[in-house]
Amino acid sequence: MLLSLPFYALVLYVLSKKKDQLFIARSTYIWAIAMGVLGYYLSSLFDFVGLQYISAGIERIILFIYPTLAILINRWLFKVAISKRQWLSICITYFGIGIAYWGEMQYFENTQLFLYGSIMVLLCGITYAFYLVGTGKLVPKMGVSSYTSVAMLSATVGIFTHYLITEDYVLFPHYLTISSPILGYIIALALVATVIPSFLLSSGMKRIGSNDLAIVTSIGPVATLFQARILLNEHIGTLQIVGTLLVIFGVLIVKKRDS
Repeated sequence: MLLSLPFYALVLYVLSKKKDQLFIARSTYIWAIAMGVLGYYLSSLFDFVGLQYISAGIERIILFIYPTLAILINRWLFKVAISKRQWLSICITYFGIGIAYWGEMQYFENTQLFLYGSIMVLLCGITYAFYLVGTGKLVPKMGVSSYTSVAMLSATVGIFTHYLITEDYVLFPHYLTISSPILGYIIALALVATVIPSFLLSSGMKRIGSNDLAIVTSIGPVATLFQARILLNEHIGTLQIVGTLLVIFGVLIVKKRDS
């Protein structure tokens, strides 16, 4: 987040110099700050706590639930209609998640820690679903670049506040001890996995809406499931593969227009 911060700050600075910048109410800024803290600070915190007790593969399986949660939240809070194809996608996706989760659960001996880690990741999915819904409402009012920058900067403040409260050592001297390969990974996470996707997500939200985007982005957990096998050598069982294929099928359905 430290390496990502300058990019978001620069975008806000450039936008502030534009004369045709949209007028943004103070309440809108407050909601954007809240969404950033919710979707990128709290959501990440729950995710990383859960990953201490479950594998990256099962974490991704649980997170498959957030796209459909976003659709249901839109229905609950804003009375947004759910189309037939979206209902079908939800049912197929949940069925696939259940199959994959059951298959993964057979490989864990400590059920209590497994369930605790699962609950933490589920909270990650729930908070991120609220973030997606909030983003869908705020991007039209603020614009893609302004909203993304404000949300990510507020998340950065939340993360560093948490760090300064919970850690005993000073931040910058600690970073001086990080080896070059690890620093390379951090830079890649900052740019390739944080800055670029955050703007792409907001831009996509503006074009297709939060409901369709929520389902389409569930392809991310699918990709991570296979990356966990390739890069981390984690086990992928038959049920996981079957469940994953059902999730992919559910995602593809949402791209089709209702007849």
